Amino acid sequence: MQIYGNIRPMSVITVEAPAKLNLHLKVGRRRPDGFHDIESLFLALALRDTLRFETMPPGTPPEISMNGPLALQLGGENIILRAISLFRERTGFNAGLKVTVEKRIPMGGGLGGGSSDAAAALGALNRLAADGGLLSGAELAEMGASLGSDVPFFLCGSPAAWVTGRGERIQPLELPESIQNVALVLVNPGFPSDTAEAYRLLDCMRETLTEDTEVHGGHGEENLGFSDILNHLKTPCPPCPPCLREIPSWRFSNDFLPVLAASDKGLVYQHIITGLREQGAEFAGLSGSGSTCFGVFSGQDRAESAREALLKRWPFVIITFLLARSTIPCYNRK
Repeated sequence: MQIYGNIRPMSVITVEAPAKLNLHLKVGRRRPDGFHDIESLFLALALRDTLRFETMPPGTPPEISMNGPLALQLGGENIILRAISLFRERTGFNAGLKVTVEKRIPMGGGLGGGSSDAAAALGALNRLAADGGLLSGAELAEMGASLGSDVPFFLCGSPAAWVTGRGERIQPLELPESIQNVALVLVNPGFPSDTAEAYRLLDCMRETLTEDTEVHGGHGEENLGFSDILNHLKTPCPPCPPCLREIPSWRFSNDFLPVLAASDKGLVYQHIITGLREQGAEFAGLSGSGSTCFGVFSGQDRAESAREALLKRWPFVIITFLLARSTIPCYNRK
């Protein structure tokens, strides 16, 4: 193992770590290794955390602090610290680090905030360790997959992708301009969702079903694959280009939604999604394993009206947009 000591004194990198949305999520049966295969359409969002990495003298223990509207007290080993430890273990990078996180993405909200922060940490450390980067993109993605299933997406460089396997197989996807321009209203009910528990509930529900029955969003439709997603996104509705009035016919779904709808917090999800639809959302659903719900709106005015109405009931309601650029973090270095 080599020790990389070419760090300039007091080097600083600031990284933007975007949230993600699962527009579609199908979950396979539990694998022998305990994981589940997924098929999901991942979309990166303009909503983001901001992380600032400052190098300190070698041997200085990492110092991580959070601020911002959703700051939490950090206790124990968080995913950013795990990313730092893994990068050090693999490369011998020995600079001390002071990390400040401006937290805007809800924790445990199905928006990949922790995974994005971990990806941002790996990317920032790679730049700090050597000008131009020390490890390849493939090496970073392999490290990211060991930290969390969503991390490779944030390292892939595409703002939209069809994601399979346990999250490590990524097919970049170019979205039509009409979809890129939509406004998204995110509603978080004020509590996190336990991903492991959501998978456990899904497995338990499936154990009660016959072998030829699948839970896939509660719509009774066939499962969508990559080609189906592409066709739905690219099919025009004459005489205009692809537009939002066609979204209700798209068979996007989330396997966790019917499972969580039957849980003790099920009424909350139902009320939020119903509220989004009543406020004019062309499509509404759940991201990841919850707890954040989303509504897709064709215009910002409608989205703003919905945000104002839903804020009267729910603690976290914001408008965001699809990320048009790469998910590779934006670095500002001093």
